[in-house]
Amino acid sequence: MSEKKHYLYLQHSESVVASMSATIFSSLIQTNPLNDDNENELIEKSVALAIKLAELSDKWVESDEEWVKDRK
Repeated sequence: MSEKKHYLYLQHSESVVASMSATIFSSLIQTNPLNDDNENELIEKSVALAIKLAELSDKWVESDEEWVKDRK
């Protein structure tokens, strides 16, 4: 692991997707042993699935702000 420090400032939606990705990644490595050959693939798959879930949720669910604005 690199000693280099990383600084991130994530917007709320990015941190939600990152959290979802971590949960998905955790599930994937339960059934797919993690190694140098598949690490990037599993990370990318986790993020892609999290984004897909977030996009579908955004399409199907209206937040309080969205439906209140539409009623005015």
